[in-house]
Parts: sequence; C-alpha cells; structure tokens
Amino acid sequence: MDLKPHIRTVPDFPKPGILFYDISTLLREPKAWRSCIHQMLAIIEPFEPDMLLGIESRGFLPAAPLALELGIGFSMIRKTGKLPGETIGHTYELEYGTDTVELQADALSKGQKVVILDDLLATGGTMRASIDLAKKVGADVCAAACIIELNGLGGRDEIDVPFSSLMSFDV
Repeated sequence: MDLKPHIRTVPDFPKPGILFYDISTLLREPKAWRSCIHQMLAIIEPFEPDMLLGIESRGFLPAAPLALELGIGFSMIRKTGKLPGETIGHTYELEYGTDTVELQADALSKGQKVVILDDLLATGGTMRASIDLAKKVGADVCAAACIIELNGLGGRDEIDVPFSSLMSFDV
C-alpha cells in the first residue's frame, strides 16, 4: 500500500516556514496503519533485534506494536526529566544550543541488539544522539528506521548504522 496519501502536510507548524508532515491521518486509517506496521516489520525483522527503542514521542507509535509483533521489548528515549528512576543521558549540539536525550539506566544490557525508531527523519540530530546514547550504554545498534524521511536536510548522513524509511519527501 502506498502510504503517502495518508500523510497530511500542515504549513507553518510548529512555527512559520515549517511544513509539518503529520502521521495522525495515517494512524486514523486502520488499513493504512496496519500496512505501515507490516512494512516496517519487513525492514526490521532481518536484523533480529532483542529490543526496540522509540524516540519521543511519535517514535513510540510504531515501536510499541512492532516490539509486540516481534515478541521483544520496547523502551523509550525521552528528553530530560521525563523518565522515572535512574537515567543515562546524552547531550548533543543543536544549531543554537544543546539538547539531551535519556534512557532508563536499566533499559538495555551490554551487547543487546537494538533498532531505533522514529516517525520522521529530518536533520538527523535526534536520531544520531539516540544511536550514540544506546552505544554509550553498550548496546549493539544494528539499524534505525523511520516512517518518513525528509530529503535535502542531510539526516541520513548523520546515521552510521543501516537506515530505512518507508517514504520520503523532498524539501
């Protein structure tokens, strides 16, 4: 199934000049959402991961059902202060400043094979930081995947593991 018709674009969100690619329209359509999950499953399954990591917050949406389908665990990568208990963080550079992503300290074991998921890849900064965080705790990041990739922003160049997306848009 072609999923592109199920993605809504919203101009000037969250700020003027940004064209937002909204997956909520995909989520509302059961046949399209099921197809999305099955297409991502075909990408992820060959890597034989032990755990899926979803990036806050829309990365949780594909990661949770995919983990269930694969019979493996799922853990969340979140911004600072959003996870209970002890966390491990990784601070990364933004165009103007820094940001930090965190993982619960007991979420991964050394050597565990993980795939990292998000809804969209733009500049690649958050995905890169999430990969670095998982590696920092000793995980084997075998791949990363997104539903949507925005071409022309250099995101794929930031990723040093196999990467796949279900669809792409030129920006």
